[in-house]
Amino acid sequence: MTIDRFVDPPEDDDFGDGFLASRTALVTGAARRVGRELVLALAAEGAHVVVHCHTSQEEGRALVREIIAGGGAADLVVGDLADAKVAASLCAEAVRLCGNPLDILINNAAVFERCEAGETSVEQWDEMQVVNLRAPFLLAQGFVAQLPAKWRGDIINLNDARALGGDPEHFAYGISKVGLHGLTQSLARALAPRIAVNELGLGAVMSPANGDYIRTKKTELPLGRFPQLGDVVSGLMFLLSTEGVTGQTIRLDGGQYPE
Repeated sequence: MTIDRFVDPPEDDDFGDGFLASRTALVTGAARRVGRELVLALAAEGAHVVVHCHTSQEEGRALVREIIAGGGAADLVVGDLADAKVAASLCAEAVRLCGNPLDILINNAAVFERCEAGETSVEQWDEMQVVNLRAPFLLAQGFVAQLPAKWRGDIINLNDARALGGDPEHFAYGISKVGLHGLTQSLARALAPRIAVNELGLGAVMSPANGDYIRTKKTELPLGRFPQLGDVVSGLMFLLSTEGVTGQTIRLDGGQYPE
């Protein structure tokens, strides 16, 4: 694991005051795509954000510098969540890096690969489970360990609305996401009342870069539109601003997967 500390002075006030101004968040897999948008939204509401990435280090550094240049607070931590030691220690490293306890954990990092049941290798199975399921569990353990005794916290897992009902074309991935759903519900009960644990079940917000995705026409969706990044941000902000919700899944899929 490597850690970068950015101490450039702010140049303007794009980021700063907001309803999260007293809070500190760790977002995994945050350098690109949905993770990047979540980081920017958190920073815009005043949160100090620790950006985690693995391979997208250049993008991660650029994102942190963008936030700092706008008057916000952000740091970067780099690590492979397939390594159990990295996942277990990431929250502690984030605290040491930013100087504040974390009270928001967003498990966004995931790996995605096509493999049907009869073709799934042991290596594919293990990769999906350790990154998509084991890492969020170990991160949650680390989050609980560092949260001060009288503080309230939030854990939000990014899930896949389609995979929640099983995904035979991406078998190992789908199983890992079903497991993440169960982890969300179990942690919500285990960590209550101090920590709320919820998840966002995303539809086709941003298709995987490799194009390995089942295409759906927007006219086939009940809402007639695909979910947008702004919808994901709105879901995140609802969960962070509402204390009476835990163990819940907000599906942002245009109504494609109602159950």
